[in-house]
Amino acid sequence: MSELKVVRSIMRSAPSFADELRARSDSELQLLFKLRADLIAPVPSDMTALSIRATSGPSLVRAIESLNQWQFEVLEACVALEEPLSIKSIIAATDKAATPIINELIDRALLYKDGEDLRAPRALRDMIGTQPAGLGPVGPAKVKFKDLDEAPKAAHEILERLTWGPPRGQVGDVRKKGTAVAWLIEHHFLIPMDQTTVAMPREVGLFLRKGKVHKKITTTAPELVGEKRKQSEIDRAAIAGISNILRWCNELMNYWAEETPSTLQAGGLGIRDLRKAAEHLGVTENCAAFVAELCYLSGIVVADPDGRVLPTSAFDMWQLKTPEEQWVEIATLWSLTSRVAGLVGKADSKNVNALGAELDRANAAVIRAHILKMLLERAELAPSLDSAQSFIQWVYPNRRGGTLHADLVEWTLRELEWLGITGQGALSSFGNRFIEDADSIKINEALPKPVDHILIQADNTAIAPGPLTIEIARHLSTFADIESRGGATVYRFSESSIRRGLDHGHSGDEIRTFLTKTSKTPMPQPLEYLISDVARKHGRLKVGYANTYLRCEDEATINQILGDKRLEHLRLRQIAPQVIISDTESRETIEELRSAGYFPAGESNTGSVITAAGQTRAKSRPKPPRIIGEAMEPSQTILNSAVRALRAGEKASARQPQRGAEVPRSTANETMDMLNKFIGEEVSLIIGYADTNGGVTQRIIDPLSISLGTLVARDHGSGEVQHFRIPRITGVTPA
Repeated sequence: MSELKVVRSIMRSAPSFADELRARSDSELQLLFKLRADLIAPVPSDMTALSIRATSGPSLVRAIESLNQWQFEVLEACVALEEPLSIKSIIAATDKAATPIINELIDRALLYKDGEDLRAPRALRDMIGTQPAGLGPVGPAKVKFKDLDEAPKAAHEILERLTWGPPRGQVGDVRKKGTAVAWLIEHHFLIPMDQTTVAMPREVGLFLRKGKVHKKITTTAPELVGEKRKQSEIDRAAIAGISNILRWCNELMNYWAEETPSTLQAGGLGIRDLRKAAEHLGVTENCAAFVAELCYLSGIVVADPDGRVLPTSAFDMWQLKTPEEQWVEIATLWSLTSRVAGLVGKADSKNVNALGAELDRANAAVIRAHILKMLLERAELAPSLDSAQSFIQWVYPNRRGGTLHADLVEWTLRELEWLGITGQGALSSFGNRFIEDADSIKINEALPKPVDHILIQADNTAIAPGPLTIEIARHLSTFADIESRGGATVYRFSESSIRRGLDHGHSGDEIRTFLTKTSKTPMPQPLEYLISDVARKHGRLKVGYANTYLRCEDEATINQILGDKRLEHLRLRQIAPQVIISDTESRETIEELRSAGYFPAGESNTGSVITAAGQTRAKSRPKPPRIIGEAMEPSQTILNSAVRALRAGEKASARQPQRGAEVPRSTANETMDMLNKFIGEEVSLIIGYADTNGGVTQRIIDPLSISLGTLVARDHGSGEVQHFRIPRITGVTPA
């Protein structure tokens, strides 16, 4: 009788995963697709195809990575236990709090029902591995645990070391008799893997763990700790951050339009140009890389094919938007992108540059979403970095190793502050409305109104008592350097800044007129003298393209340059009393001359002074930012359509003719007669339909009408009404 039971047990086949999916209701399938959006991208043809996709390696990896620590521990316990599983056995191996988690794993199709029991897809067991929770392989022989009472003391010590993993150990020689290892192997408490390696069978490990799969379980997330902030203080700091980030984007684009950086051969922005941008903005290089990436994501800057980084025409349109529209755009793109600006400048990140192709990380957007949710649920709390990292590690565990996971948390918190989504480390009202997708973030009302004037001081500085209008800020930054920022921005005028204004086409008179018109204080005499002196010297020395030539009517200046040892590396050669040539590119020559204290200007082939255009724009169009990682949560409309298409495909598969069976061929007249016969009779037909490559597929359809040589019918495979060209229908037969 016992033998019969064994035979029946062997012969009894577990229901397939596809069968369980077929038994799910529409609402259960919609929940599955909501939790695992990749399963309907695109919609599978039927339930069998759905089961194959759900158990594929990439889909399982995404599903497992979406689990929090407690969910994964329960799943790991299910994989470690012998099937079929029961809710009682899972609880016994974990905790009584596992019951709702089991239901969640079923919803995600990581477990499926077998009557009253549960099973895990075979592919899932292979994905988690042969040592779940540090348990060893299933033993080949039955173990008598009462034999442990007679085991040598050394044997108990070996088992104790292996109990909580790893379950494998190295020994001198498994064949050596009379040792504790030999006793354990003989009584099946250890399995020899090779001559020097042994493993503890899974059932032994579970016995020694007293039926528990994990030594310590974490059913709830660790408590967030930090400092409480007042909402008014949070919002005050946040609006300052919002004002700064928008100003940085504008300043950087205007700066690159004038001082255009070049891309590296491998792509991206070089460290030298990034450092210059950081100095111009008055921020750290990390912050400058972040601002550059925001502009890149928004499509207002791009790397031209000629190797230059330039603003696009979209920047001009972007400037016309309200501050709130600008901010919502960059904040949304930041939350969705897989690009990680924090990698720029990281010691162990080689060949990673701002605007480069190496910044994508698949889990970046997921971690940002978890952090935003964390902050949303804890109003006025500014969590500490360690606390936030521990929390995210539980919510979204790092199962790949390395420090990137913790780094992403740190960088995200930092970038949230730069963006103004947080203020003083806590979620701002603006960030709250952004997360909740409110109709209005109320940024325009909170930002200080732009001012249209400056206050020039006697020490060659000018104070902007608030954020300047775009036009005034752009002009002023051309011939003045920002010395300090804050509620009031301080600009300083110097020889180099005035020269920069002259280089960009402004005359000395134009600079004086602008300052006189814009300043509410009179222009001091020293500043007037400075502008006049620099304007008088500017352009006396000219640099052109010969490979490079230098021309100056003052021969004394020519001789001075030739004798300047600081310029020897330029390999200057005099070819005329007033002309010097060099093998160095003209841009570099101009920079070296300026650093040596000279005042050169560029010269065109016609002999006119070259002025850099202040509105230089890229020729190429920006590419949309890549988003690598989790699929977006589908809308309810998409969910409904996916289930409907899947049901239609399942019906079509069930009624599909047997493999090898062909629809009888018919002439065009016979095809038309049969179609006209069944139109309106609610009879399904099977048609042979030739594709553009000459292949013939079989479709199950409900004919609706014929018009202009086209059959309009509902396709059972897609569930949608489609048009079929009648000349391409090879045959028709009732389904």
